[in-house]
This record gives sequence, C-alpha cells and structure tokens, in this order.
Amino acid sequence: MTNIQPMKLDHESCYQAMLARDARYDGLFFICVKTTGIYCRPICPARHPRPENCVFVASAAAAQETGFRPCLRCRPESSPDLGAWRGASATVSRAMALIEDGALDAGDVADLADRLGVGERQLRRLFRLHIGASPVTVAQTRRVLLAKQLIHQTSLSMTEVALASGFGSVRRFNETFQQLYDRPPVELRRHSAPAKSSAPGITLLLPYRPPYDWPGMLEFLRMRAIPGLEVVSERSYARVIELDGAAGAIEVTDVPQRSALRATVRFPRLEVLPRIIARIRRCFDLGADPVAISSALARDPVLAPLVAARPGLRVPGAWDGLEIAIRAILGQQITVGAATKLAGKLVSALGADVSDRIGLAGLTHTFPHAGRISFEAVVVLGMPRARAATIAAIAAAALADSHLFDARQDLDDAIARFRGLPGIGEWTAQYMAMRVLRESDAFLAADVALQRILATDGKRPTAHELLARADHWRPWRAYAVLHLWTGEAPKVEQPPRTNPTLQRSKADACAISA
Repeated sequence: MTNIQPMKLDHESCYQAMLARDARYDGLFFICVKTTGIYCRPICPARHPRPENCVFVASAAAAQETGFRPCLRCRPESSPDLGAWRGASATVSRAMALIEDGALDAGDVADLADRLGVGERQLRRLFRLHIGASPVTVAQTRRVLLAKQLIHQTSLSMTEVALASGFGSVRRFNETFQQLYDRPPVELRRHSAPAKSSAPGITLLLPYRPPYDWPGMLEFLRMRAIPGLEVVSERSYARVIELDGAAGAIEVTDVPQRSALRATVRFPRLEVLPRIIARIRRCFDLGADPVAISSALARDPVLAPLVAARPGLRVPGAWDGLEIAIRAILGQQITVGAATKLAGKLVSALGADVSDRIGLAGLTHTFPHAGRISFEAVVVLGMPRARAATIAAIAAAALADSHLFDARQDLDDAIARFRGLPGIGEWTAQYMAMRVLRESDAFLAADVALQRILATDGKRPTAHELLARADHWRPWRAYAVLHLWTGEAPKVEQPPRTNPTLQRSKADACAISA
C-alpha cells in the first residue's frame, strides 16, 4: 500500500464526528484505517479504530487510489455524493459533472481538460489538491461503487452488472472486484441477496443529504410538466428519456426514511445506466449540501425565514440542455401555463411516439431531436415567427456542437457562450446556467418576479441594484432565487427604511414562465 497524503481535513474534528457516528458528516469525508486497509463512512457501525490508525480523506477515490478497499458493513457506495472539496474548485466541480456523464468512457483526461478550457497538467493538479486522486481514479471508483450498488440492490446477473456499471468486459469486472475486495463479485451477493421485484426496469436508491424538500421539487416540476413527456403525481415524477437513439422512462419517488430517492429506470440498453443515474442526480440536485447552503443564506434577514421554512430546498436541474433552452425561449413574456401548452404541442408534433414502448400512463412522446426542429416545423404550431426562428437556431447550434450545453471553465464563460446564441439574452442564459449546467451561483438579476419580491416601499430594484444586493449570497445565489420564487417573507427591517411584506402572489408565480 502506497503512502497516503492526508487531505486538508482537521484530524481531531473528523475523529470526533466518527466517534459520534454523526450522520451530518456522511459523505463529507471517509476514514482510511491503516491496520485493516479498509475505508469507511463516518457512520460505520464497526468498532472505532485508534486515532493514530486513521487517515481522513475527502473522497472515496482518494482512498481507493492509495490501496484501501471499501467497507462491507457501511457500504461507501450508499453514502451521499458530497465532498469536503465542493466549492473549493469550480473547475473540479465541473469536471466531476462531466465524468459522471461519461466524459472518460470514450475520451481521456486531455479531452476532458480541453472541454474545461484548462491544461491537462493543471486539471490533474487540481484533482490531486482537492480530491486526492486522479480523474481516471475518480471514474474507476464511481464504476466500482455503482457495480457494488447494483449487486446489492438489484437481481441483475453478474454479466448484466458488469455491462450496466460501465466495465468493458466481464473479465475486467471480475478481476477488479477480486483485487479490491479479495473475493469474486458473486460472493458479495450471497451475503446480501436483493429482494425480487416484479416491477419492470432497474430500481436503485440514490442517497442525498437531508433535509430534502420533495414536495417543493414536485411542485416546481408539476407547474412545468410537458404533456406527453412528463407526468407528476402527488408523490412521484416520471418522464420519457432518450439516449443514443434509444427511448425509455424513469420514475422517481422519495424515501425519506432512507434519505434517498428511489429511481426506477426502464431502458433497453444497460450500458448507458451510469449516464442515466448521473442525469437523475443532476435533475434532482442530489449533490447539494443543504446544511451548508442554508447556513450561508440564513445570514440574510430576508432569506432567513424562507430558509427556515424550507431548509431542504433544491434547485431543479435538467434532463437535457436543448429541452430547457427551448422551454425557456417558449416561456419568454408569457405565463407558465401558456408556455407548457406550447411545449406540449412541440413534443406532440415533432417528438417520436413511444406510447407502445413505455408502459407508463401519460408518457407518449420523446422530446424532439435537434434534427427535427426547423423554422418551418415550429412556426406552424402558432408561435411568433421571431421566437420560432430562435428555437430553430438553437436546435441548429446543438446539432452542430454536441458539447454546446456542457460545463466549461467558469460561469462567466458559460453566460457569454449562451448569449452568443441567437435570441438568448442575459435572463435566459442565467436560467440555462442554473438548471442545465448546475451553476450554484447563477443569478437572474433581470427577473421581474425577483424585482417585485424585493421591492422596497413599492420601488423595485434595478438589475444592477439586485446584483449588488445578492453579492453576499455567493456562491449560492441560484438557491436564493428558488427561495424567493417559492416562499414568503415577513416584514424585515432594512435601515434606513422598512420593507413591506414580501409576498409572492399568483401573478408573480405566473411571471416565472420557464
């Protein structure tokens, strides 16, 4: 076993959290035990090691790169996907998102660095500094932990597990598990055989750090659900998905007693499962640390009561960048309901009919592929010609650049890139950055609803004034936007004047048309 380099984590604080088995730290660090060669979560039920035998690291990848193997009792693959490095490096955060989406399955680290606008050497240095492992090790660790989760939670055969977790071959899959766990993968299943399920598809638990405002997430998605593409019930969200020319569906519900979402995936191709899971995590913001976010935003007297009322609020993400871009364009200057109807017409007219393949009520069509969206096809649906031209131009840009909606070097770069597209202004660019790129600091300063909510004595702040007002919300301005959009605030003293009650009306809600 090679020498492990401790991360910038306070040893005593981590050890005390481990002794307390404090769930608040689950996912924020891992414990590498020198005497056993095993790494664990802070909540592991095993007997505690002596402090001198512990090394604390910020990621599972850091532990595995130095030769430690995952604990079979606390199962690191079941830990919330957080990390002490989050927020320390925007480049690393964006790189991790691309790795989750399969950037290193077909490409190498040099390609990944190029997509992020940094040098390969710099990217490796940042990963070593903030995660303690190389980008390749991060990708390999995710593959192994997903395979282990599939072994424990599904009844897939070992061949299917190997395929679904991204291993190139069954032989490589078996060799990796034999080396890492000192036993074949089938031996892991014998100790924890999954319950048989009659439901079609693959069902997995995707952990998050509580609290989670699931009703709030569903309400946001319900208001914007596109007929035929999405169905939102009282407890669940379902939608049609498409990847690499194949279509399927996902259905997601909350399991609060397990601090996880239960995702059922119905898709004909197992090899894309890692990408589907990554997108589900992105859609439902499962990587957020609500405790850290709430703590930061609660310092603001306007946001404090909103955060207290909804401490688990998340920023809804996006399944597909083109879909959100078109949805945002459709919503310009009209209500949520009107925009949703237009989107439904677009899906019905140009999306592929998959009603005979999905098997879920209300799910009938895929979102149209960029190649099917043209000015002529869109304008006949009853929208202004200028808007139809913008939608066609966005589709053409997405067709020409498969990485159009990828994370890049920084937020400013993303906004500039989006604003370079026809018909895309600052508001739409920030909205796309918030939902598509998962930029936690995206901010819609020109949003009419925000300006109305934060009005003082009937005077609305300008976009410039709102930017200044929101400066101390960084790097969580996107979460502040969601809190203001969805909440109510009491009167707040702001010298030298007193704000009136900041209350969202139905008219305000309709103003948020994307």
